[in-house]
Amino acid sequence: MMTKKWLVIVCAALLLVSYFLPWVVWDGSNVNGYELATGDFFKLSEAKLDLSNPFPNLAFTFYIFWLIPVLSVIIILLTIFNRKTGLLPFITGFSSISLITLYILFTDFGLGNLSFSLVRIAAWLHLFAAILLILLIPATSLLKKLVWILLGPVIVFASFKMIEKYIMAESHQHTSDVKADYMLGSAQLIQEFINNDTAANRKYLDKVLLINGPVSAIDIAADSTSTIRFADSTGSYAIFSLEKSELKEVASMKAGDMVSLKGVCSGSIFSDILGTTSISFKRGILNRNNLK
Repeated sequence: MMTKKWLVIVCAALLLVSYFLPWVVWDGSNVNGYELATGDFFKLSEAKLDLSNPFPNLAFTFYIFWLIPVLSVIIILLTIFNRKTGLLPFITGFSSISLITLYILFTDFGLGNLSFSLVRIAAWLHLFAAILLILLIPATSLLKKLVWILLGPVIVFASFKMIEKYIMAESHQHTSDVKADYMLGSAQLIQEFINNDTAANRKYLDKVLLINGPVSAIDIAADSTSTIRFADSTGSYAIFSLEKSELKEVASMKAGDMVSLKGVCSGSIFSDILGTTSISFKRGILNRNNLK
């Protein structure tokens, strides 16, 4: 009995500590377990994977994952004082497994494939502790425990696939058929966001922009998607995610080439770490009328 009690305490403590450690690595940058709850997860995904939050208005819902460290502390205290923990281990384990599943799926989607070397040991320890915590719950059938263990990944996977389908469907809308709301140079656009990102986001968010300027960087992923980036001397930049139909022409471009792009502005993110602003665009296409 005492052995099981201390195992519960160790599992809860491991969940608490590992939550604040790196779980995955993107382009050389560690992403900690708590960063989805703080909002930094999507800042890093924008900078490292060129993926922004598809539903920014729902970002507040991720605060619920703060329950993991809070409930871990409560479980430790209740167990020490021989009090019943009730459903708390179920909720904590379920939340932890769900969160890890989301990190792994997002890494896979953002990079086009998943190397498990990108998943840090803290994530595996967190997963192990979450599963064991559920299995240690007394007077509960094994079937019920297995349901709690598997329910999180199933819900997250199904939700993620729905969002992935939404993103892919959205990216295939024909930007070429939509008239641009604004046309300006890349340097002017970036400067507007640097000067007042609140006003610029209010003006350009979800608008179709036609941007002209010299290419700073081109990236072509394994799944045939590509991005073109405009940057200024401060390190701030605008990045266009281009449709796969543009791959052939994009592959022939190089840094320094003048290019004209049309896309839908997804808004900007300011990096406190780098002190730079990134402006992202979706449904990007080459504006061939300006390429002649």
